[in-house]
Amino acid sequence: MAEIDEGRRRFLTGVSTGVVGTLVVAASPGALVAPEAEAAPATKEASADLLGPGKVIVTLNINGREERIAVEPRTTLLDLLREQLDLTGAKRTCDRGECGACTVIVDGEPVYACLTLAVMADGRKVETIEGLRQGEKLHPVQEAFFLSDAFQCGFCTPGMMMAAKALLDGNPNPTAEEIRRGMSGNLCRCGSYPKIFQAVAMAAKTTKA
Repeated sequence: MAEIDEGRRRFLTGVSTGVVGTLVVAASPGALVAPEAEAAPATKEASADLLGPGKVIVTLNINGREERIAVEPRTTLLDLLREQLDLTGAKRTCDRGECGACTVIVDGEPVYACLTLAVMADGRKVETIEGLRQGEKLHPVQEAFFLSDAFQCGFCTPGMMMAAKALLDGNPNPTAEEIRRGMSGNLCRCGSYPKIFQAVAMAAKTTKA
């Protein structure tokens, strides 16, 4: 697969650390002190032995709305969005951080929701495809994808749009090479890349207008 952009690489490094930490916690005797019936808050100040095996409370700002949810520490952000919040725009395809169909934006960075633990998003701002449209008004990225016919089956499209939005939020005037690099963490099995790149360039012009 093409080289993943630097922002995703940094986030994936954090994910690896978080997964290891969670596994260590789950194996420790102290982890048994938080029964599922008494969900503990997943705050930075909370001691690590509270994160499991029962549920913990996470607080997320999702598309501008605060949500407090009880989750098991092993729950991924993708499962939280799809199964508990009914936000099904992020797709489960490879489920191992290769295709990008589950891409969402966390604190401005595009991330793979299937590799991100829900507890790692505690206190963070999460943007999903459902939050792009404002009423009946499409986001410039959505409109550009529509006008450019930048999809075929459409399964990868939500992740592509979120990656494009993150790219343009950080770089409103990307070059063609920067667009290709910024979208390199997302795969389109239909091979619609020329139209996708065209859509991102069109969205950049619309955003600047």
